[in-house]
Order: sequence, then C-alpha cells, then structure tokens
Amino acid sequence: MTNPEAQPATRSYLPLAAVAGPMLFTLAWFTLGFVSTGYTLWGVHVSHYSPIQAQVSALGVGNTAPYMNVAFIITGVLLILGAIGIFRVLRDDIPSGSMRRWCFALWLLPGIGSITDGIFTFQNTFLHFLGFGLFLTSVFAFALTGIALRRTVRLKRIGTWLIIAVPLTIALTILFFSTFTPTAAGQLTGIAGVTERLLVTEIMFWYATLGWIAFRTASGARFSPSENVDELVP
Repeated sequence: MTNPEAQPATRSYLPLAAVAGPMLFTLAWFTLGFVSTGYTLWGVHVSHYSPIQAQVSALGVGNTAPYMNVAFIITGVLLILGAIGIFRVLRDDIPSGSMRRWCFALWLLPGIGSITDGIFTFQNTFLHFLGFGLFLTSVFAFALTGIALRRTVRLKRIGTWLIIAVPLTIALTILFFSTFTPTAAGQLTGIAGVTERLLVTEIMFWYATLGWIAFRTASGARFSPSENVDELVP
C-alpha cells in the first residue's frame, strides 16, 4: 500500500538534488586536483596537473579518472532529479503548460551533458565536447525560466536574477573559450582552468539556488519578493 505521506515528502526533498549535485561536483574537482599525478592526453604525457591551466575534464584521465568520471555521472543524475523536483514545485508558478515543459526540458540538458562527459572522457573529443555543449544550454534555461518567473509575484525577483545570469553566463563562456587551447600543450599554459571553473561554478550556483528555493517552497516556507530571495541571491 502506498504511504500517503510519501509523495509530499518526495516532492519536498527532491529539489535538494539540485543543491547536492553542484556541491558534489565542486568537492570532486577541488579534492582530486591535489592528488592527480598527471595524465596522458592525445598521446602527450602531462606530468603535473594545474587547476589554473587544466580543465576539470583533465581529471577524467590519469589516476583520478575513475573518481572524476563517477562524479560527472552522479552530478548529472542529481541535476536531472533536482530539475524534476524543482518543476514539480513550480508548476503553479508557471501555469502555461508549454512554457513549463520547455523550461523543464532545458534544465534537464546540462545533467545529460554531465553524464555524457563522465562516460566519454577528454580522450573522446567530439562526444565530450558535445556533453559540454549540452551543459552550456543552461543559458537558454535561465532565459526562459527567468521570463516565466518574472510574470509571478512570489518569484519575480529570482526571475530577474536568472535573466541577469544570461549575459553573465555568455560572458564567462566567451572568456573560457578565448583562453582555451584544445591541445595537450594547451593544458600547460594559460588560465583556462580558472576561467572554466568560474563558468561551471556560476551555472551550478543557479541550479543550487533554484533547488533551495523550490525545497523551501515545498516545505511550506513562503518567500517575500523583497526579503527571502535577496538572502539567497546576493
């Protein structure tokens, strides 16, 4: 027999997956960067991993590969579960069925991209960058969801912040690709490791923020547009 309290409990806690995913991913690349003993990429051996120069994906090859790739996959699953939880809660805030479905689909794609990157490592260049491309579709999720939430009273402020996140994400994407050299030698120079981490962390931040807001909403908290959301979004 189904527990009548099970569904509300699931509805309440599922958005927290969107908080857990970014936390896990950040902890993984931060920790593994200290224990990497180098890696071989495209036939060239890199003896030292530098988080300033090398991308997070470089942790998916070498001695840290099993751990980083599992982190990619688990993070992707958590982002997908978090998106499901978020849009279960926000269904009343985005009453338009087509708008809600498009928003939901776009918030799923970065999770699928993370799983793709965990399965196909840096060595599988095309498929790995395809996964990264899916992750970057978050900019469209921010734009469409921001427009939808701007039409509400309760979450109008977070809608505004999501719209502001669009040019910020685009700027960080341009910054990353302007510093990234897609060769093994490129992993030894520059600051692409820093610019990528800024981009990824910014995107993950909005997942965690919306996940936390949805969790609080499902738990019975009510947001004041001028107070509570401001506490979550600096």
